Amino acid sequence: MDYVPVVIAAVAAAVLTFIVVKLIDNLRQTDARQRASQLLERATQEIENRKKEAELSAKERAIQLKSEGERELNVVRQELHERDRSLDKRQDALDQQLDQVRKQEKMVENNQRKLADRVEETNRKNEELNKALDIQRQTLHQISGLSKDEATRRLLDTLEAELQHEAGALITKHERRVSETCEEKSREILVTALQRYAAPHTAETTTSTVDIPNDDMKGRIIGREGRNIRAFEKATGVDVIIDDTPGVVIVSGFDMVRREVARISLNKLIADGRIHPTRIEEIVAETQKELEAHLQKLGEEASQEADVSGLHPKIIHLLGRLRFRTSYSQNVLRHSIEVAFLTGMMAEEIGLDVRLARRCGLLHDIGKAADHEAEGGHPKIGADILKRHGERPEVVHAALGHHDDLRIDNPYTVLVAAADACSASRPGARRESLERYIKRMEELETIACGFPGVEHAFAIQAGRELRVLASAKDTTDASAAKICHDIAKAFEEQLTYPGEIKVTVLREARFSDVAR
Repeated sequence: MDYVPVVIAAVAAAVLTFIVVKLIDNLRQTDARQRASQLLERATQEIENRKKEAELSAKERAIQLKSEGERELNVVRQELHERDRSLDKRQDALDQQLDQVRKQEKMVENNQRKLADRVEETNRKNEELNKALDIQRQTLHQISGLSKDEATRRLLDTLEAELQHEAGALITKHERRVSETCEEKSREILVTALQRYAAPHTAETTTSTVDIPNDDMKGRIIGREGRNIRAFEKATGVDVIIDDTPGVVIVSGFDMVRREVARISLNKLIADGRIHPTRIEEIVAETQKELEAHLQKLGEEASQEADVSGLHPKIIHLLGRLRFRTSYSQNVLRHSIEVAFLTGMMAEEIGLDVRLARRCGLLHDIGKAADHEAEGGHPKIGADILKRHGERPEVVHAALGHHDDLRIDNPYTVLVAAADACSASRPGARRESLERYIKRMEELETIACGFPGVEHAFAIQAGRELRVLASAKDTTDASAAKICHDIAKAFEEQLTYPGEIKVTVLREARFSDVAR
């Protein structure tokens, strides 16, 4: 019974709590409704405001687009207006051109009619002219007594004489122009190079002399029954000449290397005093080894003097052999060094590679050191040697082409050929035999005298210049120029000569009278 009030109180409390909670929920719902209503009103108001703003913006945009459209429309209207005016102008121009074309067509028609009239008149005049020419030709035949063939021949002779005169005038004109543009510059380059370099030359011979202390030494050199001299000549390949000349023994031979070996060996034997076949063979073998080393040294000195580096040892050895080789009594090594310097100086004058030019000049005659060991001329032999030892194509071509026809695309070959001619033709550089010299002079004069109109020809300056006296009666200034040109061409085709030959033609007129 004690639990009933408690239960009742608990139930009452629960009911009261439920009621209170329900009231609170109602209040919250009411408050939420009020807030939702306020938010809805605010949202509606904001939507209305934004709607009004969007309408205003749309109206402003529409107004702006409308104004832009009106501006673009005005521009298009203006362009169309301009095009209309341009088309109107073009139409006017076309109308004017059409009028001009019509006028020109009328002029062309008039000209065609006039031309047809002129052609007809010309044909009529040609017929009259042909008739007049026939009458004139018959009259000329009757007056001159010449047939048609004879008149034609005389006319051709006259034309030939006139053409010869014109050819001579053209040759004179072109030679003068070429001479003005080229001769002065080439002469300046050559003279400058020759003045900058000068080298002494000595004439080489085919014999060497060996001094002996007394004439008794001659008998020891000959030996018993000539066995010593025979052994010496066999070992060296030279001839030993022992005559009545006191204090001198002559060693003779065309190979200068062998002659040098013989000269040095003979000096050693005379100094040693022991002269017999065995000792001769020992001394000659020893001297040959020494000379080979000396040749290598001479080649190195030559390359240093010419300022050419990087040469193959075999090339250097061949350069040294050139020291004992001559060409028309000119030492080939000294000639090669001189050509190297001249080529380098000319290359410097025209702006080419100086070192390459010197290399080409120094090695251009290298084939002469081995031409007795291989078949062919020294240019081909030298080019093959240089090519085998890795020299540049310019150097190989300079050795191959410095005596033959030159290729203009390789200027170093041209320079080497010019320097070679300068070195070879310089006074005192080379010697010729008297018979060959006289024969060359006669060939020059004979070829020149074979041309019509030439009365006399004289070779001067050792064959470097030819003076030709032409008849003033049979030639003119123009034909004399042609004769000069033809003589020079004949020399180039028929003769072989170093350097160049100057041909000068003089027209000679002689007048004489007797005073009584």
